[in-house]
Amino acid sequence: MSDNSSSFKGYADQVTGAVQSGVASITGSAGDKANAQQSKDKAALEKDLSHSVGKVGPFAVSGSGGVSKDSTDRTEGSYNQTIGSGKEMLGNAIGADGLKKQGIQQNQEGKEQEAKGQLSDLGGGMADRITGTTGSAFAGLTGNRADQQRFAQQHDAGKTAQRSAEADIQRNAQ
Repeated sequence: MSDNSSSFKGYADQVTGAVQSGVASITGSAGDKANAQQSKDKAALEKDLSHSVGKVGPFAVSGSGGVSKDSTDRTEGSYNQTIGSGKEMLGNAIGADGLKKQGIQQNQEGKEQEAKGQLSDLGGGMADRITGTTGSAFAGLTGNRADQQRFAQQHDAGKTAQRSAEADIQRNAQ
């Protein structure tokens, strides 16, 4: 698990920057102002990294190094939307109302199927993050480095699944 893209660390640095800004405004110190701005910039970067996800087909990779595969409902739902839109367009072009209606229905069913997959990945990702965090902490306390690493990977994969689903949900909402 990478500490460089931790959401918690980003929030902690944001608070540190705010405190440093308060001190700088009281003291008027240029050095304190520069340190405060540096902490705020670092917090913004950590937050962006924590929420970044790259996608290649049904696979997602996060800034923390986690990898996840989209639910098949997401992939198949997107496919059904594309095919449904194609049928609708073709039905419009050739005047085939039955094909057009079939395309509209398949497109709608695809949207619902994709949304179901997104919610599944979102919930599963959140659960994996919680299990990974608590498991890693417990394994760290007991000195079990192998389990600590395994739980850290579970956390990172869960975070990637969650962030990927969030990105797709936001994209579809626009």
